[in-house]
This record gives sequence, structure tokens and C-alpha cells, in this order.
Amino acid sequence: MAKDVEVAEHGHGSFPAKDYHDPPPAPLIDAVELTKWSFYRALIAEYVATLLFLYVTVLTVIGYKSQIDPDLKGDACGGVGILGIAWAFGGMIFVLVYCTAGISGGHINPAVTFGLFLARKVSLLRAVMYMVAQCLGAISGVGLVKAFQKAYYMKYGGGANTLSDGYSTGVGLGAEIVGTFVLVYTVFSATDPKRNARDSHVPVLAPLPIGFAVFIVHLATIPITGTGINPARSLGAAVMYNKDTAWDDQWIFWVGPFIGAAIAAFYHQFILRAGAVKALGSFRSTSHV
Repeated sequence: MAKDVEVAEHGHGSFPAKDYHDPPPAPLIDAVELTKWSFYRALIAEYVATLLFLYVTVLTVIGYKSQIDPDLKGDACGGVGILGIAWAFGGMIFVLVYCTAGISGGHINPAVTFGLFLARKVSLLRAVMYMVAQCLGAISGVGLVKAFQKAYYMKYGGGANTLSDGYSTGVGLGAEIVGTFVLVYTVFSATDPKRNARDSHVPVLAPLPIGFAVFIVHLATIPITGTGINPARSLGAAVMYNKDTAWDDQWIFWVGPFIGAAIAAFYHQFILRAGAVKALGSFRSTSHV
């Protein structure tokens, strides 16, 4: 197994400290991005990807509810079920991250963007614009579902995230925090340059574990909140459905994912990658110069 090459001095020179290279931290404000076509291309990619994500997944939810509707002589055990809905969400993330990773990074989720911003992977400007593009894409995607199937859309809740009966606000918030932590932690791990260098002999397709994380979290939390873990997804459905039930707990689907993303960023950067220890070591070495 390939391992990091530690610094060693034996009187004949020194060896490189590591066999991988972390990208430099993104600047907080990078106005130069506004002059580059690649920046706007990335925004378009995030918009289109989130649109497609919401269109396919919300359509799956609406279709499932119509399949089990007793008024339509539906079978309670028929349709794709929770398993099928989870596969739709996870599968679409896998496909869309694969398609857009080389263009925009394949965020498709404001919580992912927020976590990467905290880790200095993207600038504040790019993070804010990504979130705007993602929210607009989500609204557009759900809008297409409503336009094509308005009667079914309104009858079956519009795919909006709501706190299920029998669960407290704290339970719902906790589910969103933990679920988003799993997702964002997976994103950091799957795209870690250190891991890619160390395990280069293991062909890992980064979108695959990310898609599986979304799939698994949906299996666990659909019965609780319908699974948000993506503020754009929750906002898009709420805007198009526009009923009180969709707005009552909307804050859970923003606060929870952002807290979960922040914890994941801290855990990966400062504990697993020992960012705090490295910073302290750097401070001590400079203080003795």
C-alpha cells in the first residue's frame, strides 16, 4: 500500500514530505471569477443539474403516491416504494455528479457548497452564486413536474418535505443534521487528494459513494422528514406547492443541512486531516525562527 513519504534528513538531503498536493485555499472574495466564462458555465451546469434532479425525483414521488392511492384502485404494496424513491434520489446524484464534476464540481446542493466553502474549497462569491443557481434550478425542475401533472402534483403533496406525524421538531432537525453530515463527509472523503494518492491502486469513482450516501440517508429518513439534506430540493418543492404544510417546517430543511455540513467540514479538515495540528505546528515553527 502506498503511504505518505515522511520527512527524513540523513545528511544527504531531505525527502518530500508527502506524495500528494492539496490545492491552495480558495480566496474569500475572488472578483476575477466574474471575468471568466468557466465561472458562468459552472453556474449553468449547477442550474441544469439541480433542475433535472428535482424533475426526476419529485416525479418519482408523485408517481408512487398515485400508484398506491386507493381512490385509483392502487395497491398499497405496489409502486416503487420507499426503496425505489431512495434509488431515484441516489441514482440521480450519481449520474449528475458524474456529468458535472469536471465543470462545476457537481455540488447540486447548497449544503455541499456550504461545507466546501467552510473548507476553503470555493470562494464566497462562487458559493453564493452556486446556491442561487441551485435554488432556481430546483424551483424550475419542480415547476416542470407541476406543469405536466398539475392535478396529481397538488393532490399528492407536491413532493414537499414535511415533518411526519409522531415526530418532534428536535427529531426532524437531528435527522437532517446527521443525514447531511453523512453526505458531506462522503463528499470530502471521495474527493480527498490524499486518499486518491494513497489508494491510487483502488479505482474509486467519486460520484458512486456520493450517490450511495444519498440513497442510504433516504432509506433512513424518508419516514421522518421525507429526507431533505438539500435546502434547494426542499425550497423548490415548497415554492411550487405553496401550502402552509410545506412552509411550517421549512427552516428545519435549511438549518439542519447547514449544521450537518459545517460539522462534516470541521471533522474532515481539522480532525481527519489534522488541519488544527498542522496550523499549530506551523505557528510554533515560525515562532522559533
